[in-house]
Amino acid sequence: MSLEGIVIRSTGSWYIVRTEDGTTVDCRLRGQYRIKGIRNTNPVAVGDRVTIALQKDEPTAVIEEIHERHNHIIRKATNLSKASHIIAANIDQAVLVVTINHPRTAAGFIDRFLVTAEAYHIPAALVFNKIDLYNEPEKERLNHFMDVYSSIGYPCIEVSAKEGINIHRFIALMRDKVSLLTGHSGVGKSALLNASCPLLNLKTGIISEFSNKGKHTTTFAEMLELSFGGWIVDTPGIKEFGLYDFEKDTLAQRFPEMRALMSDCRFTNCTHIHEPGCAVKVALEKGAIATSRYKSYLNMTFQDFTPENE
Repeated sequence: MSLEGIVIRSTGSWYIVRTEDGTTVDCRLRGQYRIKGIRNTNPVAVGDRVTIALQKDEPTAVIEEIHERHNHIIRKATNLSKASHIIAANIDQAVLVVTINHPRTAAGFIDRFLVTAEAYHIPAALVFNKIDLYNEPEKERLNHFMDVYSSIGYPCIEVSAKEGINIHRFIALMRDKVSLLTGHSGVGKSALLNASCPLLNLKTGIISEFSNKGKHTTTFAEMLELSFGGWIVDTPGIKEFGLYDFEKDTLAQRFPEMRALMSDCRFTNCTHIHEPGCAVKVALEKGAIATSRYKSYLNMTFQDFTPENE
């Protein structure tokens, strides 16, 4: 007997599929399943729509077919430079939880996440957590980040899961959507979800005083239903966000503020690095493009497109 459903949990070897009638079934893959020859560390991702076959006289099933994805978001696998890891599939938006400190989220990490979301045509938003903890210099950095990214067009929300500040805005962002929620370990993803949807009762972690880094509390990707409407794909904390399957010539198109100016450059193949008559560099000099964003563009250009990484 075959059924259709959505993968709501992935532990690496087993998957939980929620069928159309709301039943959950433990499933495994049939053989060495691969999608279109792409080398993935996880050929099946949370959010995938699948067809499963129930096993005779067993409570488990086998995934027989992975349906075509509406979209997915992907990054380079941590330890395998030529492999990719699909973070989630069939989502409405990708939400990155950012902390200015406790632990610190770097601008480069934010920009790699946003560039990847742009590449896969997935709307992205930033949620700045732990605003109750910041000193004055950290508040200034927070305000700078909020100004930079909101001016580009990314929704930005500042919240405190601990104090309940602006949780209603976080709920409004997530309501009735399928959202990927990710960020470094320790930024407070689970605390945010508990504050907005207490029925989830997720385990939360602590920050190491020695390293100022969080410890993993989520050990596998899982899709959770929200009491106020919608679903969240909760993921283990991400330490790095490596670009995968990008082309050097199109990288600038993944920066909205650069994309808007590219047609004004003197040369159609302008790299926005050394050419005269570059509209992007003019905007940078005038302060219309943030220095941190342009620095991220340069870092990606020279770090991600070296011969060994291409």
